[in-house]
Amino acid sequence: MSHKTFKTLIVEEQGESFTRSIRMKSLKELPDNDMLVQVHYSSLNYKDALSAIGNKGVTRKYPHTPGIDAVGIVVDTKSDTFSVGDKVIVTSFDLGMNTDGGFGQYIQVPEDWALLLPDNLSMKEAMIIGTAGLTAGMSVLKLNEIVKPGKGEIIVSGATGGVGAMSIALLKKLGYQIAALTGKDSEHDFLRQLGADRIISRQEFENMDDKPILKSEFAGAIDTVGGVILENIIKSVQPMGAVTCCGNVASPKLNLTVFPFILRGITLIGIDSQNYPMWLREKVWLKLANEWKPNNLEETSTEISLDELDEKIDLILEGKLKGRTVVNLQA
Repeated sequence: MSHKTFKTLIVEEQGESFTRSIRMKSLKELPDNDMLVQVHYSSLNYKDALSAIGNKGVTRKYPHTPGIDAVGIVVDTKSDTFSVGDKVIVTSFDLGMNTDGGFGQYIQVPEDWALLLPDNLSMKEAMIIGTAGLTAGMSVLKLNEIVKPGKGEIIVSGATGGVGAMSIALLKKLGYQIAALTGKDSEHDFLRQLGADRIISRQEFENMDDKPILKSEFAGAIDTVGGVILENIIKSVQPMGAVTCCGNVASPKLNLTVFPFILRGITLIGIDSQNYPMWLREKVWLKLANEWKPNNLEETSTEISLDELDEKIDLILEGKLKGRTVVNLQA
């Protein structure tokens, strides 16, 4: 079987530039790990796009195949935990970063990176959720421990992105009132379909008064972008509210005083989806497959083939994608 070839996206370094192409590759070129998985679906994340343009903070060595998400069927295993024929989800850890990832039709991974696909999820649904949905689920789980539905409005930044869109869908499922923060005027209907009760302009929110603390407005927040947006969210949260943060596409820096924390008792919660413990991943995935499963999963996604991926990578880097982009590796 090691001589079998498969289709994959390969990013190569050529001097100071990087190229992307769809190529054939041999199974024997994959890393020697516990399980060989035939990938049926993957999904496109911002981190994948960074890897695809040669960001050395994500991927150190090239040639490389990105794809931090994968779902598929075990075709060979040394594991006592998984059997041939099992359907498994593999997300984050080092997949797609420095280990060849889900933008190839096969991956070979350690067994402790994988979990069984929950019964109530199809493989495509698992990748509509993917790392973005898992991150949203972690955020909602932590937020719900402090801020219950009915306590006030939850603001979600980066609302049309993968994590933001899934967060809105999950929060609506749990009965929260939601304010969606976006700079995309054309996507207001999309956000309302997801469950947003009102839309806030990103431009106006970024340009709020530069005060150490602002009018108390939101019961809590899920922030996906960082920077000034996160600063103003923290300064606008009600006493004893909570804010989760999981991204830094706007900026990794925060210019804050301690006032929101010591005068209002705000809780700031960091979300690390890459190294989240497996027992907690399983807990969140089971919720996502059952009582938290959004009613409109298909509406939050676009399905593409591997051959269509190159264009979508450019679009996500330009901030022009909405919702989830699912890659069908068998198409």
